[in-house]
Amino acid sequence: MAEPGTRLGRYTLHERINAGGMSEIWLATDDGGQSVAMRLMLNNSLLAFTERKRFLTGAEVLQQLPPHPCVIGYVEHGKLDGELALVMEYVEGENLKLRMAANDLVLSENIAQVLIDLAEALEHLHDHGFMHLDFKPENVVMTRNGSIRLVDFDLAQPIPNPPRKLDRNPGTPQYMAPEQLLRQPVDHRADLWAFGVTAYELLTFRKPFPGDTADLVLKRQLDRSEFSTPRTLNGDIPADLERIILRCLEKDMERRYPVTSVLVHELRQALYVG
Repeated sequence: MAEPGTRLGRYTLHERINAGGMSEIWLATDDGGQSVAMRLMLNNSLLAFTERKRFLTGAEVLQQLPPHPCVIGYVEHGKLDGELALVMEYVEGENLKLRMAANDLVLSENIAQVLIDLAEALEHLHDHGFMHLDFKPENVVMTRNGSIRLVDFDLAQPIPNPPRKLDRNPGTPQYMAPEQLLRQPVDHRADLWAFGVTAYELLTFRKPFPGDTADLVLKRQLDRSEFSTPRTLNGDIPADLERIILRCLEKDMERRYPVTSVLVHELRQALYVG
């Protein structure tokens, strides 16, 4: 287990800033004093095949992405003194799930720009051939000035053409598209569904299709008898923005946006930003 002061390669660990079941993230500095975020895999057992594969997938996808202001920056990854590590840009902030729970003013005052930035992060990922497959508020960090970074690419995969069934089906059911929960072929439009769920939640503080199990979430996605449109829950939402969210939440992925750039364009028009 890492401790403050531990040296790994050219980095010194200072403070654990996040921890999950598979990894933990540390604030570290390099030999030049530059602050970075270092993600360390917790289970280094040779038998941790799935965990190791996901960790390396996330690192390799991030490595292949050109820099973008709304995507966490890549520095390097690999073994550092025996520890599997991913070194990233350090940004001081909290994820959107925590910001929502705190009724954060920075989030509410910048919500239009946040929605556009979220879509632009996905657009960047999609334009470079990958789908995220775990897009949700918990995987977006927001800084004190309201800028965002998309993180955690462990479940990302190349966008298939045509859509194809996934070998495995990990993810968070409340943000997974119907085709994912039904184990049907998927492509990047599953991320657009997740964007719709996230936008709905940021604006209404409710999930559109809540449920404690994947089966219950899927049932609500398909029958929609309990579904409330965003403007019935928050009358301040512009009608054009509601239309965009509802298009992202179409059960049939053919009725969602064909490419993310169209979503970004329509969001900019609806929100008068940029």
